[in-house]
Amino acid sequence: MEMEISPALAAFLGTVLGAILGGAISFLLNAQQHRYQLSALREQNKVDFMAEETAKHFLSHKSYTDRSFDTLQKHLGGFSSDELRKILVRAGAIRTYRDDGSEWWRLLSRMDEYIQNKNVRD
Repeated sequence: MEMEISPALAAFLGTVLGAILGGAISFLLNAQQHRYQLSALREQNKVDFMAEETAKHFLSHKSYTDRSFDTLQKHLGGFSSDELRKILVRAGAIRTYRDDGSEWWRLLSRMDEYIQNKNVRD
């Protein structure tokens, strides 16, 4: 008892199988291309990411909640003043000015610590 497949059914199954296989290949190629593009973007912006991490490191020092802009600029060389300010903002820092007009930066996440230390000093 053999079952014969009609030519129309064989054509339909071939079309469906071809579409599934083509879709799977397309999906895998797109996923690979996406990974490559993401990797390329990370590499392209590596300098900015590392600069943000370095800024966070300096602004997270346990003894100092604030750092002068001059100190940050000295340790994060290679950026113009405005570029460095943008990096600091992306790192989560805020700018303040002291009575002498000097520019200082602190992480917004350390505001409570700054206020607590200020109240102890006053």
